[in-house]
Amino acid sequence: MSARRAELLERAYDHVLAHGLADMSLRPLATAVGSSPRVLLLLFGSKEGLVRALLDRARADELALLAAVRATGAPVAAEVWQWLAAPAHRPLLVLWAEAYVRSLVDPGGPWAGFARSTVEDWLAVLSPGEVRPTLTLAVLRGALLDLLATGDVERTTAAVTSYLGGAPG
Repeated sequence: MSARRAELLERAYDHVLAHGLADMSLRPLATAVGSSPRVLLLLFGSKEGLVRALLDRARADELALLAAVRATGAPVAAEVWQWLAAPAHRPLLVLWAEAYVRSLVDPGGPWAGFARSTVEDWLAVLSPGEVRPTLTLAVLRGALLDLLATGDVERTTAAVTSYLGGAPG
């Protein structure tokens, strides 16, 4: 990856974390990242290529989180929830939710496979230490969506902690 492409990808990633992907248009994005639509198209091939690169970038953050949690040796689900519940991660999680849903309703676009990949990524981390990885993932995902909708950290954390059997958060 060229240095310019990497730089513009990071700027675009920061922009979509703040503004989302749903209504992303090349011209305003290019202005926001200090470039032009022509340069973005040259570097990413198409708007779809740029969206795919942004989703890959978001997934890289997700995979880094999962690797870090696994490395601690702590109860994985409890550590994951603490990360998910942290206010600093809301922009990434809103982007994740947007991409997850879009991959379900537009399975052939740049979103293709995003939801499936994220499920597989999380199950791979939850499986080693979790008796019920699919149920645990469902609880974490449901609590996350509830948290994103309501902002109620205390209630959603209590629900996750209860499900995990009182595991420390």
